[in-house]
Amino acid sequence: MNAVGIDVSKGKSTVAILQPFGVVVAAPFEVSHTDSELDQLAKNIKKLSGETRVVMEATGVYYEPVARRLHEHGIFVSVVNPMLISDYGGNTLRKAKTDKKDAIKIASYALNSWLDLTEYKPEEDIRRSLKTLNRQVKKVIKVTNMLKNNLISLTDTAFPGINKLFSSPARDSDGHLKWVDFVAKFPHRDTVARLSLNAFKKKYKSWCEKNKYHYQDSKAEEVHAHARKCVAGVSAEETFCLMIAKAAEFVNAACENENALKKEMNRLSSTLPEYEVVMGMYGVGESTGPQLMAEIGDTRRFHNRRAITAFFGYDTEPDDSGQHISKSRPITKKGSSSLRRTLFIIIRAISTQKPIDNPVYVFLDRKRSEGKHYYSYMTAAAAKFLLIYYAKVNEVLNEKGTSVCT
Repeated sequence: MNAVGIDVSKGKSTVAILQPFGVVVAAPFEVSHTDSELDQLAKNIKKLSGETRVVMEATGVYYEPVARRLHEHGIFVSVVNPMLISDYGGNTLRKAKTDKKDAIKIASYALNSWLDLTEYKPEEDIRRSLKTLNRQVKKVIKVTNMLKNNLISLTDTAFPGINKLFSSPARDSDGHLKWVDFVAKFPHRDTVARLSLNAFKKKYKSWCEKNKYHYQDSKAEEVHAHARKCVAGVSAEETFCLMIAKAAEFVNAACENENALKKEMNRLSSTLPEYEVVMGMYGVGESTGPQLMAEIGDTRRFHNRRAITAFFGYDTEPDDSGQHISKSRPITKKGSSSLRRTLFIIIRAISTQKPIDNPVYVFLDRKRSEGKHYYSYMTAAAAKFLLIYYAKVNEVLNEKGTSVCT
């Protein structure tokens, strides 16, 4: 048996090959992530006599080209959680860390865990793209929120509280927010307060029609009254108004990108066989449904129910020593933080709407009545929802008979 340990980094990998009892078949050597060198590595691995298994860590996106190429050559590849490698072989006081030592350590882990290694299977292109899209959406949302806060900070100086007067949701066509478009047109309180009520109503109505927003007399009156009541910290000079207008443009650009990516996520997720089942689950919406499918992926890659809850990070670690037995243990949170955030949004919606015939809400309400802490019963309900999701989606995928990988 040959254990090939690959320490993957950006643009290159360090490879070591070991056999049982510490026999070094190949001392650590470097391989660049190019077609020719990866193909040559695959040929050299296939020349080894006996059974061969390749192990590498799940290091971001860097491992995927290597794992996929070796898998295409028919080589057994296993991609493991970096924490397993980190916790393995800690029988030394020295903490030296180099790529060569890491490659040998990974190969040693492969020998020690030979029978427990799970073969790597590439994700379907659709699921891979969906997951990447979801991560991009989260980054865009972070930028959008930062730009919104910056715009609010500016308007609080020139037109305090104007953002709180508009409660319209983001426009479906482009993701624009009404208050953002409004301050781009009326960046200072004086741009409204200096007009008579009738003059502002006429101007505001024209603006609503041009930008395809719903017009209300009562809203125009409310905005006009607020403009005459609030106190600005700066005068309506051209430079400050320009800053606000440009800040609003930045927010709109970010909102448009966020909206476009979310629509693409919905379109892409709708091509998956489990889409209708997932979107039909209580508490799941147009935003959270694609997020669930993106983060969980193909449920058949989890060998049982406990595996998917471990991926969620719901596992608890034992804490017993001598006479000490802990009765309150937090969850490990070693799973997907993105999945936990999405599930929390869903469970919060279920908790708010209180569907008495929904099994997740019934479970949540029982835990709550037992006096459990808020986060305790919310997390338990999320795990319950995830198990139901696992069962329903698995049933659909097995009926469709779709392949786990391309």
